[in-house]
Amino acid sequence: MTDHHEVAIAVWPGPAPEATDGLAALLTAYHLRTEAEKGRPVADADRLPDRYRAEIHDPHAAFAHDTVLVALTGDTTAGCLVVTAPADGRCEIKRLWTDPAFRGRGIASGLLTAALAHATANGADTVRLSVWNWRTGAIALYQRFGFTVADSWDERDELVCMHHTTSPSTTRR
Repeated sequence: MTDHHEVAIAVWPGPAPEATDGLAALLTAYHLRTEAEKGRPVADADRLPDRYRAEIHDPHAAFAHDTVLVALTGDTTAGCLVVTAPADGRCEIKRLWTDPAFRGRGIASGLLTAALAHATANGADTVRLSVWNWRTGAIALYQRFGFTVADSWDERDELVCMHHTTSPSTTRR
């Protein structure tokens, strides 16, 4: 029988130090997986590009102006998402990741719901994100939440840019 703990979303900075440790592990897994999917696998975090290593080794500094949402199930960090600070009425979602052992439990949906509520509460009219085109499950999730494909603001090939107009009644879909 599987033990299903309730998922809590913690806003960082602020969660317990264990959540920060778990955040580093989630970011490591996210970046290693992304590099492998791009056809550039690396053996460990020390071989990742500098900007990704900086996020892993010092998330407080890397996301100093952003809000990090951390999904906790019991004492375990199960997922994360970064929402950039609003600028010109826009926020951006980055680094949505759920530990594979916890997938299928609504963690990504919970993080997105919290992110959209946070963006709305902080005055953002639009939330945008970019996602690799091979991450079809993530694209489908974003579409269920009302994100639509937008003109690209990123020069990298194979990225799908999406946006969502916020409203006070933004809820999980």
